[in-house]
Amino acid sequence: MKSTPKGPGTPARTATPSRPAKRPAATSAVRAKNARAAQEFFSGIVQELRRVTWPTREEWIAATILTVVLVVGVGVFTYLVDITFGAIFSFLTGGAR
Repeated sequence: MKSTPKGPGTPARTATPSRPAKRPAATSAVRAKNARAAQEFFSGIVQELRRVTWPTREEWIAATILTVVLVVGVGVFTYLVDITFGAIFSFLTGGAR
């Protein structure tokens, strides 16, 4: 038997369950499987980190100095280009900013 709406815009069925459906409880087998998977994941991470060839202290220092020099160089270059284009546009527009 179909229920009919009582008027325009009303839903055909208005009864809703008083509580949302519960999720089934995880069994101990599922928890054990998840624990094994997590343990394997983290042991894999440790194994990969042992294979990494870490740089020496001198290599770290050289890379850090190179990075700082390049960042400062790009910053100075950007500043000089900004000043140059600002002067060019100021000249073209008659000094108005």
